[in-house]
Amino acid sequence: MKNELPQRVDSISAFHQLMGLPKPEHPLLSLIRFEALTYAGNVAPAPMLNQFYSIALKKNFNGKLRYGQQVYDFDAGMMVFMAPGQLLTVEADETLRHSGWLLLIHPDFLWHTPLAKTIRQYPFFSYAVHEALHLSDKEEDLLTDLMQRIGQEYHAPIDAFSQPVIVAQLELLLTYSERYYQRQFITRHITNHQLLSRLDDLLTACFDGEALARQGPPTVQAIADQLHVSPNYLSVLLKGLTGQSTQQHIQARLIEKAKEQLSTTELSVSEIAYALGFGHSQSFSKLFKTKTALSPLAFRNSFN
Repeated sequence: MKNELPQRVDSISAFHQLMGLPKPEHPLLSLIRFEALTYAGNVAPAPMLNQFYSIALKKNFNGKLRYGQQVYDFDAGMMVFMAPGQLLTVEADETLRHSGWLLLIHPDFLWHTPLAKTIRQYPFFSYAVHEALHLSDKEEDLLTDLMQRIGQEYHAPIDAFSQPVIVAQLELLLTYSERYYQRQFITRHITNHQLLSRLDDLLTACFDGEALARQGPPTVQAIADQLHVSPNYLSVLLKGLTGQSTQQHIQARLIEKAKEQLSTTELSVSEIAYALGFGHSQSFSKLFKTKTALSPLAFRNSFN
C-alpha cells in the first residue's frame, strides 16, 4: 500500500465508477450510503486525490484513515471533512466495514453562491486536523437528518430550486459541524493544553535563538507546520482557549522580547529592531506602539 501512487479522481462520476456504484443522479453532487461500498477481501482503495469536497458521517468503521501523511484519529469519532486535492488513504487489516453517509460536492456545484468563497474557511477542511469530529447521540441525529434532507433533494428531479435548497442545507450542516468542533476543542483539555505547551516551547526556542535576526519572527504557517496542524485549526483552537490567534501569540512574544531588550540593555531601538528580525526600525516601532500604547523610547524612559 505504501508504494502505490495516488489515484487522481477528477469527477464524482469517476468516483462512482471506481467504487462500482451506479452513475450519480447529479453530475456535481452525490450522497452515498457506506453500506453500498464493498471491497474485495481486505483490499482498500489505493491512495486517492479526489477533486471534490467529501463529508463523511461514519459508524462502525474498522479501518484506519491516513490524511496526507498523518493518521486520522477516528477513535469514537464519526465525521471527516476533506477538500479537493487532499490525499486520503484507507487501511484495513480485515474486510473493511462501515456504515453511514458520504456526501460528495464538486466545487462547480457551488458556483454563484456565497459558499463557493467561504467553504475553505471552515477549519476542518484543512490538512492535519487529524482527529474526527466526535458526536453525541443528539448531534448525530441532527446531522443525520440534514444528510437525509440533502438526500431528498438529491433524489428529486432537478429544478431551479435544487441548488439553493441543497446549498442552504449544506451551510447548516457545516455551521453545526463547526459548533461541535469548537465544543470538542474546549472539552478535550489534555490534548489542547499539550498543544499550548508545545507552542510555548516552540516560541521560546524561536525568540531565544540568534536566528531571529536572520530569519525574522516565525510565520503562522511555520508554527503550524512544526506543530503538525493547519494554520486555521491552530488559530481556532487558540482563540477558544486563550482568546488570541496564533499571530497575536507570536506578536505578544515579540513584544515581550522587545521589552526585555529595552529595559535591560543599552542597545538602540534600531539595533533591537534588527535583532528581532525587522528590516526597518519604523516597522518595529509602529508594532510596539500599537501593542503597548508607548513608543520604544517612551517605554525605556519610563524606567528612569
